[in-house]
Amino acid sequence: MIFDIVDIIYKGFLIGIFVSAPMGPIGLLCIQRTLSKGQWHGFSSGLGAAFSDIIYAGIISLGMGFIIDFITGNQYVLKIMGSILFMIYGIYVFFSNPFKHIHEPKVSSNSYWQDTVSAFFLTLSNPLIVFLYIVLFARFNFIAAEEKLFSILLGLVSILAGALSWWFLLSFLVGKLRKKMNLRALLIMNKTVGIIIIVLSVYLLFMMHRSSLI
Repeated sequence: MIFDIVDIIYKGFLIGIFVSAPMGPIGLLCIQRTLSKGQWHGFSSGLGAAFSDIIYAGIISLGMGFIIDFITGNQYVLKIMGSILFMIYGIYVFFSNPFKHIHEPKVSSNSYWQDTVSAFFLTLSNPLIVFLYIVLFARFNFIAAEEKLFSILLGLVSILAGALSWWFLLSFLVGKLRKKMNLRALLIMNKTVGIIIIVLSVYLLFMMHRSSLI
C-alpha cells in the first residue's frame, strides 16, 4: 500500500514536470513576465498553466470520453484560437514597456490574479496537452479510470506539485537573472521573447493550414 502511494507520487511528480518543462509559448510568457514584472508574476503565470493542465489530467484520469471526443473533434478550431491568442500576446509583449513595471512603486495584488487567469485560459486553449498526457500516462503506466478515487486525486495532486515545482524553479532562476540585467538588456530580452511568440504562433497557423491542404 505504501509502495503504491510512493509510486503514484513519484510518477505524478515527474509527469507534472514533463508536461510543464517544454519551452513553448507559456514558458516564454512566464519568462517575459518574470523579467518585466518580477519572479512572482512569472510564477503566477505558471500557476494558471498548472491548474489548466490539471483539468486535462483529470479528464484523462476519470476517463471522460465524451469530453475527449469533443476536444479531438474540435482541435483544429481550438488550435487556431490558441495560436491567435498567443500572436496577440506576442505583439503586446513586443510593444510593451518593461521599465514601467520596474519603476512602479507597488503593483496591486490583483495583478497576480490577472496573470494567473490569463495563463490559465491560454493554456486551456491548447488541446494537444490531452495527447501529451495520454502518452505520458501510458509511458509511466499511471492511474486509470478504474483506480480508486483516492489514487486518482493523489495522482492529480502529485502532477500539480511537479508542475508548480518547475514553474517556481524557472521563475526563480529568471528572477535572479533579471537582477543582473541592465535596462537595455531587459528591453532587448522583452522584444526577443515577443518576436519568438509571434513567430511560433505564425508557424503553428501555417502548419495547420498546410496539414488541411494535404
